[in-house]
Amino acid sequence: MSTSEKGSYHHGDLRTALLSAAMEMLEAGEPFSLRAVTRRAGVSQTAPYRHFKDRDALESALAVEGFRDLLADLGQGGNPPASLQDLAEFAVAYVAFALRRPALFRVMFGKPCDDADDERAKAADALHELLADALDQVFPEADSSALASAGWGLAHGLACLYLDGKLHAASSDEVAERVRSAFLAIASVGS
Repeated sequence: MSTSEKGSYHHGDLRTALLSAAMEMLEAGEPFSLRAVTRRAGVSQTAPYRHFKDRDALESALAVEGFRDLLADLGQGGNPPASLQDLAEFAVAYVAFALRRPALFRVMFGKPCDDADDERAKAADALHELLADALDQVFPEADSSALASAGWGLAHGLACLYLDGKLHAASSDEVAERVRSAFLAIASVGS
């Protein structure tokens, strides 16, 4: 093994370097394979197999990172939602995340969670739990799990409609207003 190969083989935090390289490639619209990711990260072609058995495992790890980032975006205000308007802002933040990071969003939701992939399933469940807890605060007498599914479905549907070019908006403010209005319109029907 040459010195340059040896130097690229050893890495302080290989998993993080691989995820970072894969995320950069994903968000730049570059197709990625484990080989391409290793080249970008500057490590040997066998190095990723210490952390990821295949490309699907790497994608799953990216999805987990995406769920964590989305949860952070949804929790930006710091306080749990106390009103229907606050819940509508969750939907706005959700759609904004999808539009800001479309490739990652598609990886997050492009495949069903595999119960064998505990970390990805837990990350997706954490999103559902956050929404259920938020809805429970605003509607304590309602079935928060069913409402969370409905709210998530609405926000996710709107995100996909924008990503797929079925809905158009001139600005992020226009998107936010449309999402907010749709969420509040659906919520007001049941009142």
